[in-house]
Amino acid sequence: MTPQEMIINIKWLGHDSFRIEGSKTIYIDPYQIGSGAPADLVLVTHEHFDHCSPDDVSKVQVPGTKVITEKDSATKLSGDVQILTPGEHITVEGVTIEALPAYNVDKSFHPKEKGWLGFIVEMDGVRIYHAGDTDYIPEMSGLKTDIALLPISGTYVMTAAEAVEAALAIQPQIAIPMHYGAIVGDTSDAETFKSALEGKIEVVVLEQT
Repeated sequence: MTPQEMIINIKWLGHDSFRIEGSKTIYIDPYQIGSGAPADLVLVTHEHFDHCSPDDVSKVQVPGTKVITEKDSATKLSGDVQILTPGEHITVEGVTIEALPAYNVDKSFHPKEKGWLGFIVEMDGVRIYHAGDTDYIPEMSGLKTDIALLPISGTYVMTAAEAVEAALAIQPQIAIPMHYGAIVGDTSDAETFKSALEGKIEVVVLEQT
């Protein structure tokens, strides 16, 4: 599958929440979602309520669902839970999940020492990076990913302008803005991000489903 083909399988559920449909069904940070297709994998980046929502995970969790997260969120979640730390990876039925650092550099909402996560998901030949709640951090340079899901709202994460710098450092084929439209940030941030990258990196602004 090409990244362009994969885009139609990436559903933005609002805020930082996504459903990725392919050979497996994967949810990332489900929050304030409706009912959805049963999950093969649920990835949770960190313990904040708008990312680690046990009630929302339960809406898509079935016997056989594997939950992958960090140590703080693991205490709140049930079922088949696997803890990863930055730098670790796991392969589940042909899907590889790499855990990456996600943290703030000029604010204290997401301390590096917490070991909270971003993820690279490799499925059906496409690598998708979900940055989690993070600023533009040095670990982003040289990441190998086809699609990058990047927070853009500022306040708790990087601003749209900083996310542009991150996208240019990562150089994905496609960048998708996230972390807006719910708690902080709005569509103007997404448009700023897209406009700044015009002619440099393809930006797809998803409609919330």
